[in-house]
Amino acid sequence: MTDRTLDRRTVLASLAGAAAASLAGCSFFEGGEDGPATEVEGDRASELAARFAPTLYFDENEPWFPTDPRPYTSQRDGETIVDGFDAFDGYHERFTGETPPDPTVFYHVVEYADSPLAVVQYWLYSAFDQFTTNFHWHDWEVLHVFVDTDSGEPQLYVASSHSRKVPNNEFLDPDPERVPRILSELGSHSSALSINDQADRFQRLPTDTDLADITNSAIRTIEDVATIPLAYGLPRDEGGRLPYVVPEYEGAPLYEHSDLPSVEQSSLVSDDLTVRSFDSLTSPPSDLPGRTTGLVFDYEDREGSDDADIQYSLVPTAEIESITDFTGPQLSFEFAVPKFGEDAIAGHITTTGAPWGQPRYQNPAADITEPNHRAALAERYDAIGEAAAVNTIVATVSEAVTTDDAPEDEGLTTEQSTVEAVTLLESDPEAVPTFGGIAAVQDVPAGEHRLTVNRAGTAPHSETVSVSADGGPTVAGVDGDIPLVARENARKLELDPAEADSDLTALAVEDDFAGRLYDAPLSGPDAVYVHSGGAYTTEVRDAEDAVGAFRVNPDPAAEESVRIAEPNTGKASLATFLADIAEETRAAVAATVDDSDDSDDDDGGRTSSVRGLAQALEAVGEAATRASERARAGDRGNADRQLEAVAERLQRVATRLSEASDDLPDPLSNAARNRLEQATRRTEQARASEKL
Repeated sequence: MTDRTLDRRTVLASLAGAAAASLAGCSFFEGGEDGPATEVEGDRASELAARFAPTLYFDENEPWFPTDPRPYTSQRDGETIVDGFDAFDGYHERFTGETPPDPTVFYHVVEYADSPLAVVQYWLYSAFDQFTTNFHWHDWEVLHVFVDTDSGEPQLYVASSHSRKVPNNEFLDPDPERVPRILSELGSHSSALSINDQADRFQRLPTDTDLADITNSAIRTIEDVATIPLAYGLPRDEGGRLPYVVPEYEGAPLYEHSDLPSVEQSSLVSDDLTVRSFDSLTSPPSDLPGRTTGLVFDYEDREGSDDADIQYSLVPTAEIESITDFTGPQLSFEFAVPKFGEDAIAGHITTTGAPWGQPRYQNPAADITEPNHRAALAERYDAIGEAAAVNTIVATVSEAVTTDDAPEDEGLTTEQSTVEAVTLLESDPEAVPTFGGIAAVQDVPAGEHRLTVNRAGTAPHSETVSVSADGGPTVAGVDGDIPLVARENARKLELDPAEADSDLTALAVEDDFAGRLYDAPLSGPDAVYVHSGGAYTTEVRDAEDAVGAFRVNPDPAAEESVRIAEPNTGKASLATFLADIAEETRAAVAATVDDSDDSDDDDGGRTSSVRGLAQALEAVGEAATRASERARAGDRGNADRQLEAVAERLQRVATRLSEASDDLPDPLSNAARNRLEQATRRTEQARASEKL
């Protein structure tokens, strides 16, 4: 929601922020310190690993399965590394027929000192990562199983999600008799838990007969989603659609590179799920397929594993800790984005490091993202520190569309889209995808942040969000909702506070039918993408809390942006708005009268009531125009008297509208009522305004 440059940046934000490896870092709020942990080795470690070894379910379009990186190692400066080109090409060279090469899950077990708490980590390596928001060489995903060594029962499952900014999939006190299951996100391999009776499905909410797959806390700050647990999950399994993108290197799609002779276009995520440019889409893609289960992996020594498609080996990570790095050059996007933007998120489009270099490798509790889960473990075990407060920005993301309740191209409603969006804080360039239309960014420092939201085929949304320092949820959008607009219908509404006669601090946009769609602080030039089929009231406020309002009704046939000139506050601004909305409504009402057909008695009665409404609206416009002129001339007394006349004449409009309501088309009658309510509210603001 700004000029073309920011539009490009928000497109980039939609594509490239969320690293598939969930790197544990420090929260902005410090909780209790965790105790030291030591490695568990030998038979005890292998027995724990075998007991909780997960069953793995992959999408039928998945190109990269858990494998062993050792066949792709090389030496560099005396150290053992895995080069991205070697792993990517070597993997596809060895992937023949239906069986992926070297199906392997690595394990690492630690035990907290002076505490009966051990953690089995299952590390899964893939040769490449391709997702809707990122791509990079190599990929490491992890499942943590927290186990009470006295009782032998699992306490908590933590399955890594897309980034530290999105809560992981977590389940407290799982059934000890049920082996954990991992549903791997196509391309990115992030892990959704499956605990329910449908092994290959993700179930966010419990049913009358079955458990939910996560026990994360609900989003209680937004009424429409107050019962939805806050965790990424598996959108394509929940009815959402995710468009994937193609990575590029040195000016060409990656599959065309000469150093990757075994990699073809078909080696990447299927074309059916891929878009080649976000800019070229005029509306969200509607034909993206959902998730369908493909290969199932199970531990080779588990009874019944023969029923799985693939049997994997369990190998201790100690056998590969000699690998010091997983390398590869920074990739880029197949379509043009600013170089500075790619550099800003370079860490998410290159490669992930070795697990043994991450804090969560020695302290798995660092990967617990749900405060209630950490608090529960802290109560049970002295080795686990108390939970820290976590700031989270949340919103739902909808789509603005025209409504049949309004006159043609003069009113909107909002509805849920099946195409997921992505969000980005520009102060911390790490984009995260939505799930079920819910945007959530966790672990946000206090202060003001620029939040951008984008979806394939829609214009970007950008607003300033103020996050308090108390550690809690911050609701973005209007009442927690951010409506996006399909690019084919998007019109830019621009405003520059420098052109105002006072210090503007806030900007809001309301549609006659959909209500308030945008409301955010204003600190410089701003632009809001609105639907060309809406009819809007744009509101500004200044540092003295004075209000200004402006009528905007875009021409659907015109593609140029709409600019609010001289966005001033006070009586003059509000009175001009009243004159504009009265005249707009009068013209629409008068157009329904056919002057040539007054001879019919019934039609004459209809014509009389409609003309009476048009005349009442004309009288409002005349008084409002005089109020604006008096205010601009500095004549407060006469301006207020004219505003009193406006208020009285609006009451007459209400009476005339009631009389003519049955004689008007329903959409126009609805619009007139909504505009009357808007005009009445703005009249009261104008009368109360201290500023002329």
